[in-house]
Amino acid sequence: MNMEWGWDNGRAILGLFVITGIAWLLSENKRKFPWKITLGAVVMMYIVTLLLFGIPLIRSGLDSINSGINVLIAATREGTAFVFGPVIGDQAKWEQLVGSPGPIFIFQLLPLIIVIGSLSAILWHWGVLKVITNGFAFVFQRTMGMGGPTSLSVAANIFMGQTEAPLLIKPYLKVMTRSELLIVMTTGFATIAGSVLVVYVTLMRDVLPSVAAHLITVSFIASPAAVALAMIMIPETQETSKSSGETDFKYHSTMDAFSSGATDGIAIIWNIATMLIAALALVYIANALLGAIPTTVPVDGVQKPISLDILLGWLFAPLMYMAGVPWNEAVKAGSFIGQKTVFTEFVAFINLGNMPADEMTERTRTIVTYAICGFANFGSMGILIGGLSIMCPERRPDFLSLAWKTLYAGTLATIMAAAVVASLPYGLFTTADEPVVAPPVVENPAEVIPAPVAPPPAATDAVPPPVAPSSPITTPAPGPESAPATPTGQTP
Repeated sequence: MNMEWGWDNGRAILGLFVITGIAWLLSENKRKFPWKITLGAVVMMYIVTLLLFGIPLIRSGLDSINSGINVLIAATREGTAFVFGPVIGDQAKWEQLVGSPGPIFIFQLLPLIIVIGSLSAILWHWGVLKVITNGFAFVFQRTMGMGGPTSLSVAANIFMGQTEAPLLIKPYLKVMTRSELLIVMTTGFATIAGSVLVVYVTLMRDVLPSVAAHLITVSFIASPAAVALAMIMIPETQETSKSSGETDFKYHSTMDAFSSGATDGIAIIWNIATMLIAALALVYIANALLGAIPTTVPVDGVQKPISLDILLGWLFAPLMYMAGVPWNEAVKAGSFIGQKTVFTEFVAFINLGNMPADEMTERTRTIVTYAICGFANFGSMGILIGGLSIMCPERRPDFLSLAWKTLYAGTLATIMAAAVVASLPYGLFTTADEPVVAPPVVENPAEVIPAPVAPPPAATDAVPPPVAPSSPITTPAPGPESAPATPTGQTP
């Protein structure tokens, strides 16, 4: 096991100070800095990470999750094959029949959300998830001094979505302080739901070993980061609720949980599908406008029109550099943060999963995976505010006033989690039978619409300067006679 430690790791530790400094600059009360909570959050993040990856028994349990996900994928395929036929739900069979990729994304990947949603609801009704959630809530309440309802919502966000978790504390929303509301909203943005986690694993497992373990870890360690950053931005000045946080949220029966979970999964699927359609259309329009600017920039040694990938990469490159990414990959890594923030994390995960292994080192790909693993994007702002306003209409003005702080804190929280991982030797996150370099990506035999590929840069012994990525999602808009840009170079 390679446990080398160098400047990239040390810089990630400095990045933790930079991230908290940015949150402090956005604070409503700069004189009241929650030192104990911030230090406690960082210590908790390191302890959890070392426990999950440093103890062989726990690590083997995390790695075995990939096998469980394969079972879920196979089970979902059985359901889709029965409803839509055996060809539509199986990528290989579809390509063998028609010679081109099929609608695998909507018919196989997204139905996983229905299966996971139903399974999660049943586990909640049986008390399994409730016990685990209450256990984490107790830890957050004792270690970070949060009120009972707030700690319960934070713990629930580890497993549930940004709008589902607040349902557990719906009666308390009307009496929570602004600081507590920001904590509830930020933790929703800094974590992902278990239903979509499985989909992201399917998108990334071919290019990043143990991706399931990483995605589970980021949900655990981003939660205390979100709490600390939220309390830095709005320090608590009022007495918080000391209630136990017990909730009457329940299903009437196992069948009620089964059906309700499946129905909720359908709603999530259509939300994801509509957001992707709108986001990709806006990407195309934005690139068309940017492509009209008579200016080119060097990318991989070739002059290319300005695109969103280039702009977003430049914008987030310094932050990703301070989070431990080498400078020659910082722009490429930063573009994925931009994609997640502007277009949703789904778009970012699709592109990261489709990026060939030789275009980004495995360590950087892992860091980026942590940084984009959250719901902090423009579309989620509307979803979260809408959901909370329905639960507690009288606090809608507070939800609206906290929206931008929630976006900033949620984005910084996942990058903070990435910095914690980047500060540790990367050998900790690999196993003896797992190569450090990700396996090569096998190109799909057919593409939906081929995207132009830039020629590789000339060989040189010098360290290459940071370059903007040429991700298919934001390829500059083509000319009027060429095919339009597509979200991915190959079907996930």
